[in-house]
Amino acid sequence: MDSMERKHDICSPFNPRKNALRKTSAEIVSEARQSLRVQSTQRPFTPRDGHRQLFGQSSARASQDSRPPSAFSLHAQNFDAPDSRPGSGTRLTPLGHKPKSPALCHSEDPFKAFPKPPTDPLETKRGLAGARARLLRAGSLTTLPPVEGKTDVKEKLNPGLGQKQPPVKRLPSSDHSEVCSGPLKPSPRRAASESSRIKQPGDDSGERPTECGAGQKTEAGSGDNNTSTVEDAEAVMWSNVIAPLLQQLESVAGGGSVGSVDCLCDLCDGLYSTLAEADMLGRRCKRRSGILRTLFRLIDLNSTQLNLHIAKLCLALRVSGNNLLNICKLVFQISRSESNDAFFQNNSIIDSLLGILSSEDVSASGEALLYCVGTLKFLSGNSAILRLLLDKNCLGVSQKLIQRLLRVEDGHFTIAGHILVQLTATLRNLADHPDSRPLFVSFSLLSELCEVLRHHRKDQDICTNISRIYSKLSSYSECRLALAQTPDCYRLFLELLSKHHQKQDLVIRLLFTLGNLTAKSEEARLQLFQCEGSMNTLLQLYDNYQRRDVSPQTPPPSDPPSPRKPCTPQEDDDVLVKLIRVLANMCIHPAVGPALATNISCIQLLMETLELRCVQESEELLVNVAATINNLSFYQEESSVLTHNQLSISKLMLKLLLSSSMNAVLEATRVYGNLSQSKDVRDFIMQNKVHQFLVMLLDSKSTEMCFSACGVLTNLALDPPSRVSLSLEGAAANLVDCLKDLGPGDWQLAGQVCQALWNMLGGGSEKLLDTEERESLLEILITYSEEEEALRWIENEDMRDYHKACWEIEFLPVSQKLMKMLQPSDQTA
Repeated sequence: MDSMERKHDICSPFNPRKNALRKTSAEIVSEARQSLRVQSTQRPFTPRDGHRQLFGQSSARASQDSRPPSAFSLHAQNFDAPDSRPGSGTRLTPLGHKPKSPALCHSEDPFKAFPKPPTDPLETKRGLAGARARLLRAGSLTTLPPVEGKTDVKEKLNPGLGQKQPPVKRLPSSDHSEVCSGPLKPSPRRAASESSRIKQPGDDSGERPTECGAGQKTEAGSGDNNTSTVEDAEAVMWSNVIAPLLQQLESVAGGGSVGSVDCLCDLCDGLYSTLAEADMLGRRCKRRSGILRTLFRLIDLNSTQLNLHIAKLCLALRVSGNNLLNICKLVFQISRSESNDAFFQNNSIIDSLLGILSSEDVSASGEALLYCVGTLKFLSGNSAILRLLLDKNCLGVSQKLIQRLLRVEDGHFTIAGHILVQLTATLRNLADHPDSRPLFVSFSLLSELCEVLRHHRKDQDICTNISRIYSKLSSYSECRLALAQTPDCYRLFLELLSKHHQKQDLVIRLLFTLGNLTAKSEEARLQLFQCEGSMNTLLQLYDNYQRRDVSPQTPPPSDPPSPRKPCTPQEDDDVLVKLIRVLANMCIHPAVGPALATNISCIQLLMETLELRCVQESEELLVNVAATINNLSFYQEESSVLTHNQLSISKLMLKLLLSSSMNAVLEATRVYGNLSQSKDVRDFIMQNKVHQFLVMLLDSKSTEMCFSACGVLTNLALDPPSRVSLSLEGAAANLVDCLKDLGPGDWQLAGQVCQALWNMLGGGSEKLLDTEERESLLEILITYSEEEEALRWIENEDMRDYHKACWEIEFLPVSQKLMKMLQPSDQTA
């Protein structure tokens, strides 16, 4: 009875236990270690574009004439003068004499102090028709009169509305008449046009027509009195503070002295603060047009730092239309140079840009939004500004903008696509920061980006940018879970892989994302497999990239396909690495694995890769192929294609086993561990002297390598002739050394070593060890069988329970049987 039991035990091959009644954590780990393994690979590298452009050289829009430009020139003449009447195209000759101004200046509004000529009926009709404001030439903008005397800039910035205001200064004119030191000195003709012109909705002047000047009494009642009071306060602020600031801007700009740029920037900051404290930002300031004209003129000074201050002021004054577009272009132009990034860190212009993205309509200001997002794309490449964008809720703003862009009508679909290219590139940069990951999840951006893919699935630039975002974020569990919960994301990815199969960088990243999703989730493996046409899509992609450089010659029908010469470096290897990883992860699922094992096309493609590639040039690819075959060899049903081709696969594995790559050797050894359950494969191993190499691997001091080698040796020792050959190679002594050196740190390995020794020494073959070796092995087993002694090497308390479970389940049962066999017969009795 004892011999029969021993014979039965010896015939147990090295294979995973599929139907264990009770699974502990140690058994689960053991099954994964012995058979099915999740594959990992590096994330695709995305090089940074050294040239800051709206659309890079690799863009599908690179050859389109309709795409917005990245380079242009801007001057004051490109901006619309907010309060000018339509230009006639004729420049009038200056008058030979200077008209005298009235001696008394209207204290509330200096513009009303000038006489008005009779209204031209034709001009009135033009005003009613809503004629567009003409573009001002730089030289045609009215110049502010110089400031009298030398006044300290800081003293005029914030005098305060509640304090007693100084009297309005009057500057002497050339004809000895006094004029008010207001912001502008318009000609009578201009004053007449200003009074007669009817303002149009959205006009950048921000001035509302009134029937009476500021400070005049009306008969409308208390409401009008309140309005009049506000207008009086605004007029006082204008006369005493804002107008002098504008004059100083003109004066300093005209001086051209060293340090004038810093002075102009300080004046712009002072003007911004003054307008903000007086609640005159936006379109509330009635004389907003005069401020804008002065600011537009300063753009011709071509100072980067000053232009950012000007842009911040103009955006705060809510410019619109052509002026908004040109300001966004101006900021975009500045952001194209990395050397200007520091100016954005010290300026609140980023808040203004985010405000535009939150408020502007795509149909009305689409191009302005495009350059605004393009600026953020460039700035997000700077790590310091990247942190700033996250703090300013750039992700929340982006989510709202995406929702608006998805609702645009067909007439604005193209510009919406251009904007999305810039926005998704910005999000790609933001995804690099660790703090962005919970924000991507909380704002549901991963799901929103899937919607973008559905609407713009034909746009390669948008799809590529989003695939880069997914490839970055899907490496993290919280983002991976959020993406996996997005409805039909797998179907969408497969559709994109089919549609854009020639776009290699897009294909690589989508496959990498699918590999991440299927690495940890059984549900993801099954959902991907159950998508209609999923295997056809993946295997067709596999075939296309494996045969990309196929020569036109057709091989004979009886010969295997040979699309290319072996050992040729392939640029498409990275696609195949990511794709095969998806297959390896999918077949871990018990419902998917058997189906793939019976798929003839899948097995033939894997074998073809092993045949055509060499380890030196395609190491990662061949390692992934071997890991996939190892997973598929777990399902050795009669219908399995692997079962019918196991000898051919065993021959192909020799290439990996004899290579200099330890990763390739390890995967090949694992494959032999499963395939060696077959008698034909065991005979092949012994005939080709593979067992000699396996015995040598026991000296590698690598627990994974020793574990896999022990598995093959366990199966080889099932055959009596093989035991003799193994003993001649010193297998038993190497196994004892492996148990002594590595056993206490890995009880799964220790258990497998005992299983190999049991098969080698059983059936009357225990004499293969001499007396000294038997005593040494018995002493080791007795020591390791004591719990306190066995666990005293475990320093990490968190892992103590895990090691205890492995010791109890994997090592102790087989070691006790081995000790019983090794003990003398009198002690056994």
